[in-house]
Amino acid sequence: MTGKRKSERSTRRKLCSPGRPPVWQRETLCRFWQDIAAGLSSEEAGIEAGVSAPVGSRWFRSSGGMPPTHLTPSGSHPQGRSLSFSEREEIALECARKTGVRAIARKLGRSPSTISREIRRNSATRNGDFNYRATTAQWHADRAAQRPKVSKLAQNSTLHDYVHDRLAGLIATPDGVALKGPVVIWKKRRAVHRQSRRWSLAWSPEQIAQRLKVDFPEDQSMRISHEAIYQALYIQGRGALKRELSACLRSGRALRLPRERARKRGRSFVEDALMISDRPAEVADRAVPGHWEGDLILGLGSSAIGTLVERTTRFAMLLHLPRMKGHGKTRVIRNGPALAGHGAQAVRNAITGTIMELPASLRRSLTWDQGAEMAQHAQLQIDTGLDIYFCDPQSPWQRGSNENTNGLLRQYFPKGTDLSQHDTDALNAVAHALNTRPRKTLGWKTPAEALDQLLKQHIIEGVATTG
Repeated sequence: MTGKRKSERSTRRKLCSPGRPPVWQRETLCRFWQDIAAGLSSEEAGIEAGVSAPVGSRWFRSSGGMPPTHLTPSGSHPQGRSLSFSEREEIALECARKTGVRAIARKLGRSPSTISREIRRNSATRNGDFNYRATTAQWHADRAAQRPKVSKLAQNSTLHDYVHDRLAGLIATPDGVALKGPVVIWKKRRAVHRQSRRWSLAWSPEQIAQRLKVDFPEDQSMRISHEAIYQALYIQGRGALKRELSACLRSGRALRLPRERARKRGRSFVEDALMISDRPAEVADRAVPGHWEGDLILGLGSSAIGTLVERTTRFAMLLHLPRMKGHGKTRVIRNGPALAGHGAQAVRNAITGTIMELPASLRRSLTWDQGAEMAQHAQLQIDTGLDIYFCDPQSPWQRGSNENTNGLLRQYFPKGTDLSQHDTDALNAVAHALNTRPRKTLGWKTPAEALDQLLKQHIIEGVATTG
């Protein structure tokens, strides 16, 4: 039965107030995320948008560093049929002046029915009258416009398990023995934005999204974009994946953050060496397998692990460089042996012992950065038959495949940790995990599959030639 209060005669259903309406509006949030996309910090973007720095930082953290879909710079803008906040402010001013609905409509260039519905639906009615306030009206309009949608990962349990297993699954040795690996606690600056690291299969969201097309070519329900996986990790409102799984991402970031990586300048070393400009064309175009790129990744206390990456297949091998006897116990001797384990002699022996396990067709050349660890490159060339080339100073992009692989390896061997604690079995397990992950540049084949295909092709061609 209809009561006497005007609020009871309102066409809008009764709402329990969830609290104070927000002071910011869609336009403010759009400005904030546009400034974030332009490279500003969350505090600076908040101030530019007209709110305080702590509010900007809170917005950024609550959304995982990712703007809601409808607030992205590339998202669709509100249609002209929707009233803007500035128009609602004009309506509130005219209502306070007791202006009629048709006069307000003429002033705003809107239909009288639009203004009438706006006042009837979005006015504050708690005091028994239609008191129109712009902020309250915008709040009601935003609530009515929400279209909550269940995420694909929450709906499809098979898809969820596929994504979860390839993101967070344990790595294992080639023999199938699972390895948990060490628990690495992140203690660096801005640690609030990073999760403690752990070893996992750690397929990237893009690898998972693209591999679904290979593993389920006929099942269209097993499809998801990599951006949806990131949103499930970073935006908890999307559901399905826990934020703790961001520890399985290669960066370990709990928020999507713009970051510039500082490039560490090492000591240059060039002595009777061939430069990268002297490499033949077959090395640059990646058409012929057997050309490798190498480098060291460094850890705490001058610990190091060597990395070798084949340019054509991106197949990776890791070099175990244990510390020598007496490291940390005896006084360092100037120009003495490198007790940290990655001196020229140790690196030469490690490369020789690893590369010589391959057939001769896969031992053509090696490109390395300019570092003192390659001081014995001439002897290495004699031992292995490899042509050794060196990059230009401070030019890591000339070893692009190796730099990319080193970035992937930081998932398992973070900066600021002791790398000497990992034995040969652990290195082989990590290399196996990398070589069995699909790669975009290989048409979503794994490096192991690509290398196996090349070896079979070489064997067939060799048989055909001898026949």
